Amino acid sequence: LKVGGTAKTQLEKDLMWDKIKEIGGENPADIQADIKVEVTDYYGIYEVKRGDSLSKISKMFFGTFNRYMEIFEMNKDQLKNPDLIHPGQQLRIPFK
Repeated sequence: LKVGGTAKTQLEKDLMWDKIKEIGGENPADIQADIKVEVTDYYGIYEVKRGDSLSKISKMFFGTFNRYMEIFEMNKDQLKNPDLIHPGQQLRIPFK
């Protein structure tokens, strides 16, 4: 089975590929996916939820709390303080 398409970000591509593998059954090796990525200057977009912090978001995407300043730097156009984010904000997530 060959699947193709376009994803806006690498994160969307990864999520698509995960779904493709889910439906792939016992032999996901038989599946080929040619998914192009439109935006290549960041990994993806994350919508801030209640109770989030940049450290928590860093842990979610990178496995460590320590990379929160990279998220802050990438979003300085909308963030003025790394300790102050609000639910609903759309943050760009840097590549791993």
